[in-house]
Amino acid sequence: MKFPGAFAALVLLILLASTSEAAISCSDVIKDLRPCLNYLMSGSGQPPAACCSGAKALASAASSSENKKAACECIKSTSKGISINSQLAQALPGNCGITLPVAISPNADCSK
Repeated sequence: MKFPGAFAALVLLILLASTSEAAISCSDVIKDLRPCLNYLMSGSGQPPAACCSGAKALASAASSSENKKAACECIKSTSKGISINSQLAQALPGNCGITLPVAISPNADCSK
């Protein structure tokens, strides 16, 4: 049987496919930021603890370029139908004591 090369190629394809599917899903992004919704629309002061926990989870999950871009595209498309206070959105990472690698904005440039 002469299948070792074909088997190795198949294993490599499976490994590449599983890593390319590792991108963060939009449902994960929405789940993480859902506790922030009321705050971002009409809040004031410090964001709720659940919001900061979700933002921290998103910051951890969006570590690769692929995940950052996927999270950005999700936030951009989802926030278009919602009236978000842009000042609160910009201040959210700092108010939660984190660095969020994606902007919370319908006008975000996800290519950067």
